[in-house]
Amino acid sequence: MSDVASPLLGFLRQLSMAHHIPGRIRLKMSGPLPHELIAEAKRFGEALGAVEGIRSIGVNALARSCTIEYDARAIPPSAWSGFLSGEITAESQHLRRLLLDAAGA
Repeated sequence: MSDVASPLLGFLRQLSMAHHIPGRIRLKMSGPLPHELIAEAKRFGEALGAVEGIRSIGVNALARSCTIEYDARAIPPSAWSGFLSGEITAESQHLRRLLLDAAGA
């Protein structure tokens, strides 16, 4: 993992899956966002928007949640749970690589 990727992955550890159906997932922050990770939250949104297969991203700052609509053929639904939990599967690693590449990490 590069030094550039570390802060972004630190931000990702703050997220959990609140709701998921194939093609749509809602992520929730585990608590208040630490000040040092605010830039990473923006970077995550920008990188996610650049990933092929992501259709839209909606952010609700008050609820500390993010809704992502995606193409389930391009990003398998099973990739999200492994990606967020840190479980290493082919699907979760593929999603991780797409995100890190889009973020330039």
